[in-house]
Amino acid sequence: MLTGAAGFAGHHFLEHALTVTNWDVVATGSFRHRGTCDRIEQVLNGHRTWRSRVTVLTHDLTAPFSMREQAVISGGHGLDYLVAMASMSHVDTSISDPVRFCENNVAVILNTLELARQLRPAAVVVISTDEVYGPVQPGQAHAEWAPALPSNPYSASKAAQEAVAISYWRTYGIPVIITNTMNLFGERAHPEKYVPKVLRAVLSGDEVPVHAGAAGDIGSRHWLHARNMADAVIWLLRMTTPAMFPAHAGRQENAAVADRPDRYNIAGPDRIDNLALAQMIAAAAGKPLRWRFESFHLSRPGHDPHYGLDPGKLTAAGWNPPVPFAESLERTVQWSLKHPEWLDL
Repeated sequence: MLTGAAGFAGHHFLEHALTVTNWDVVATGSFRHRGTCDRIEQVLNGHRTWRSRVTVLTHDLTAPFSMREQAVISGGHGLDYLVAMASMSHVDTSISDPVRFCENNVAVILNTLELARQLRPAAVVVISTDEVYGPVQPGQAHAEWAPALPSNPYSASKAAQEAVAISYWRTYGIPVIITNTMNLFGERAHPEKYVPKVLRAVLSGDEVPVHAGAAGDIGSRHWLHARNMADAVIWLLRMTTPAMFPAHAGRQENAAVADRPDRYNIAGPDRIDNLALAQMIAAAAGKPLRWRFESFHLSRPGHDPHYGLDPGKLTAAGWNPPVPFAESLERTVQWSLKHPEWLDL
């Protein structure tokens, strides 16, 4: 089961799971935020066998699942894995409407984990973000279980989701795995996101605002194509067994016993500053870049100038991004140039 399947990251996970596994997928979405059924339809188009493997269930995760919905999800065979991607995720929206935003994201994870209590999958992957840790100094990176210091209501709501998931892991023995990932990009992203926003500006000849504290302090991020993130999650589901709290160790065969759930940073090695990324996008589009510095302190209160995740744990376990950053970005730009309708949502 995949929540948030019509969202940007969710539909890339759906496509990757259908490509590299033989799994059947129950894909849920409310279709009332940034999710659109067009993404799912494009994933399924051209693949005759995929439609029979996907059940789309329209459900608003701020409400519990009914008994009928639970029966649809289990399909009479039970549920193997639950991947929880559904969340509101736009930082600016969280700043302008924090109460509704945070209430939504907490309700989403509560109802997802309540479903897990009923259906008892072998693993529940809670997709979180690097932003729960707050900013880093240039050149530094957060390891797993760094202190949570969220800077805005979005990152606070994701830290709250993590806390709820940890409590269900300890209290109810839900086999939770938490992943923290970096900035994602890829095909069919909403144009409010940085990569398509820059590409739109480049194509129209507009200036691109580059967030910086000063001319010498340009904001930076790690960047990862959404299909790479999906590949890491599937790798974890295939190659690991979630650790369990001692009181529930007997629930999972071959599970390690631990005082906290498994957590993995999903990140690539490349940290790119905002100006360098804009220049790469313009070069891939074959267009000049017009840009200006914009103070992140003024444009986005609580803005974190630099994010960084240390991917060493997952790398040591055996996973690396299948497609390098520069190649992923080039592919995304070229695809977007051929599908301009996704830049005009």
